[in-house]
Amino acid sequence: MKLLIVLLVVLAGVWLWRRGRRLPPTRDPARPSGQAALPMVRCARCGVHVPGDMVVHGRQGGYCCAAHRQEAEGA
Repeated sequence: MKLLIVLLVVLAGVWLWRRGRRLPPTRDPARPSGQAALPMVRCARCGVHVPGDMVVHGRQGGYCCAAHRQEAEGA
């Protein structure tokens, strides 16, 4: 009988320990939950991917900076 009680106490302790270890789902603090992720655009000159709102647009595509647009297009 003692063995059964000890076994139940150990099982309850393991259950409580595992239940406490579960972490709640985390959210990205930089992005509100309702906002969608921005598409990444590849620079036509060097190949670096930049967020869609930071792209410098040119005749031959998107660039990571104005210097690469000038080098590639000669503008």
